[in-house]
This record gives sequence, C-alpha cells and structure tokens, in this order.
Amino acid sequence: MIRSDTVKQILEHYRVIWALGHAQSVMGWDSETYMPEEGIKGRAAARAEIAQLIQRFMLDEKFVKLVEKAEEEKDLTDVERGIVRVLKRDLKFYQRVPPEIVKEFAKVTSEAFVVWRNAKEKAKFDIFAPHLEKIVELSRIIADKLGYEEHPYDALLDLYEEGLTSRDVEAVFSVLEPGIRKLLNKLEAAGWPKKHPLEEVPYERSKMETAIVEVLELVGYPKTRFRIDVSPHPFTIGITTPFDVRITVRYRGVDFKEPLFSALHEYGHALYELNIDESLAMTPVGNGVSLGIHESQSRFFENVVGRSREFVAKMSPILRKHLDLAKYTDEDLFYYFNTVRPSLIRTEADEVTYNLHILLRYRLERLMITGEVKVKELPELWNNEMDRLLGVRPKNDAEGVLQDIHWSHGSIGYFPTYTLGNVVAAMIYYKHGRVRELIAEGNIAAVKEYLREKVHKWGSVYPPKELLVRSFGDTYNAEYLVKYLEEKYR
Repeated sequence: MIRSDTVKQILEHYRVIWALGHAQSVMGWDSETYMPEEGIKGRAAARAEIAQLIQRFMLDEKFVKLVEKAEEEKDLTDVERGIVRVLKRDLKFYQRVPPEIVKEFAKVTSEAFVVWRNAKEKAKFDIFAPHLEKIVELSRIIADKLGYEEHPYDALLDLYEEGLTSRDVEAVFSVLEPGIRKLLNKLEAAGWPKKHPLEEVPYERSKMETAIVEVLELVGYPKTRFRIDVSPHPFTIGITTPFDVRITVRYRGVDFKEPLFSALHEYGHALYELNIDESLAMTPVGNGVSLGIHESQSRFFENVVGRSREFVAKMSPILRKHLDLAKYTDEDLFYYFNTVRPSLIRTEADEVTYNLHILLRYRLERLMITGEVKVKELPELWNNEMDRLLGVRPKNDAEGVLQDIHWSHGSIGYFPTYTLGNVVAAMIYYKHGRVRELIAEGNIAAVKEYLREKVHKWGSVYPPKELLVRSFGDTYNAEYLVKYLEEKYR
C-alpha cells in the first residue's frame, strides 16, 4: 500500500510521533480510571511536556519538507494521499498554534478535569468556572491562529469533523428541530410510555457487570484486544488501534439500561477502531476519520441494533439470568429501553429528544467563542434553554451545566458530532436495508462486516464527507434520521 519512498521516510519519522501519542493515550485513560486524585499534579506537567515534544517532532524541518515533497508527487495511492492529507492538517495546527499555547492548553485541560469532577460532585459551577474561562480563552486563540472563512467556531468544528462548518450544522438542525418537535407532539397524543417501573428497580453491580460482558459476547467483542473499566463519564480510547481498545461504563445501582446501553454505545466506538485495516496501524491514517463518523458507529450499535425489538429478544435471556425480570415480558423490556420523555441528562436521553440536548450545547458554544456569552452566565442560560427546548429545568448545576465532561477536556466544537453520528447511523440503516432481519437471524457478524467494508477498514484514508459519498452516496442528510424516528415510533 506504500510505494512512495518519500512516504516511507515520512512514516519512519512518524513512528516517534505515534509513540508519544500512544503514551498520551495511556496517561489519559489512567487519569480517568485509576490515577489517585493528587497524581494530577505530575500528570498535567508530563502531558504538557509530551504535547510540546509531539509539536517539536511534527515541525522538524526535514519532516515538513518530506510532507511537502510527497504532496507534489503524482502517482500516490489513496492510502498515501490520505497520509499526506492528515499530516498537512496536523502541520497546519502545529505551524499556526504557538508551542506555548499547545503546552498551556494541555496543562489547563489536565487540571480542569479533576476540578470539573469535584465541581460536579458538589454541584457548584463556580468551582469550575475559572478553569473553563481559561479553556475558552485558549480556544479563541487557537481558532484565530487556525483561521476560518465565516465564523471562529468553524475552526474548532473542523478539528473534530474535517470540513464541517456552522452552515452544515445549521442545515442539519433546521430539519431536526421541527421534525423532533412534531414527533414529540404525536407521541404525547398517542400516549407513548414516558416512564417504566424498571427505571426504579435496583441492581447489583457485580451481576450487571457480568450481564454486560455476556451481551458484548453476543455481539462478538474480542477479549484479547478489549477491556472494560469504570469512570465518571463512559468513554472509549484506542491505545494501539486495532490491537488495544478500552471502554468504560458507570454504575449507579438503579435503572440498568443506563450501563447496558453505555456499554453497547462504547462497543460501537471500539469496534470501529478494532476493524481498521491492520496495515494502517501506527500511521497517521490508523484511526477513525472523525468524531461524527465515530459517533455514527456507537449510536448504530446503541440504538439501531441495541434498542430494536429483534436485539431485545436476543439479549433478554442474558438479562433474565442476572436480573430480577420474571414479571416483565420482552415487550416490556422493549418499551423500557425506548421510553420517550424530555429529560435533564444528555447521556440518559432517548433517541427522540437526544439531539435537542446537542442543539443547546452547540448554540452556547458558538456564543462563548464570540464572547456574546460569558462563562459566568452559562448556568442560567443553560437552564433557560433546557426549559425552552425540552420543558424541563435543572435543580442544580450537576444535572445542568456541569453534567458533561467535554469542556473540561477543552473539546469545544465536539458536541455537534454527536448529532452527525445519529444522522449517519440512520443513513446506514436505510442504505443497508436488512439490519433488523439479520439481527433476528442472529447474524450480527454480517452487520459488522458491512460496517467494516463501508466505514471501518478505511481509517482516515478518506475525509469524512468523501467516505460517506463513496460508501453511501450521501453525507449529513438529516431526513434519514427524521424518517427513522417516525417509522420506529409510529
């Protein structure tokens, strides 16, 4: 797959950059799982130094010239062109964003995570606000350094979803917001279940952990390349894709669908990384192409597969073995997994209302970046928008503005990719055409193979919009998601 001598030299140099990224991944995973709280003092400094090292190796004059030389070569393969494209994007960041900003951003966000966690536990936004102010300030600087055509937020969107702009996001929400509101009105009139008794039933963590492992065995997770841990906010990280991928879930002791579907969600992310062609490992294109495409895989397994009647029937025996479900039918389980009601917590939101949570965050982020909204104003604005969009109002900051981990990571521009993931997952469902039939047959392997061929194996070889057009003939068409929701909840 690599024919160009220039690209071969590029990859030889890149191995060191990859190794430093590998170390950052392990340190990041440890920070959110097993590291003692006081460990952040050394961890933040170490990660900041490594971030600077990565920038130094990226900006090595010989390396930059090799990338520029490869860009001029005419007979590159698609993989080679992908390597050059990804590196050009990385170089743009490191050439335009000063090393002191890279170091400061890494240090501030490492410290902010621990502060956010404490602030959330105490439900006091004021504890976290000074750190968020620094993150927003640094994000503005980064956006200005990277440049943009229409809006500074576009520069940040592009970091998570190559080529994505505010115009793209507005086009998606212009379809989704009225479509969701219309469907919610229909469900209200039809009396679709808003609550289920199982939401209040406690479970034993050890039994739930065993049940989750067995459900993941049902969808075929590779034990030797995969591990499951616990963290305050479930996540997936590819340490050495496709050979070492790790997920986390959380257990509250009640409402077992939360850890169950978190696990299926994170499994979708992990499967993407695990199915990337091994020949791309340790190269610039050896990871998922974007967060929107990544989210499409997690939402596909969580919702399209996991919450279908067909899959409920398949995992029902596992759940019954470990949980007290004797008086509940499979149909009861289906409605429990698919209740629809406006709620406060994004990660617990149903398929129908979920994207309204993203719309709120997207709008606040854009206003923060332009300075139209001050950090100290966020709690009140958040609560007012939740009331307007969903008709619910947080009682405290923990279930409001502090509920997400992303701002503590500095991930401003990330949230819209969640909605893109839902849109693409619905598109894949219709383009495939036989997903539910294959689930009913117990042939999850065929569904996974389709995803591998259409999405996974390519890593970052093609930019997200090009990959979608190549594989499915369309991009971020929100009509698919509206259609999927209307048909499912009809």
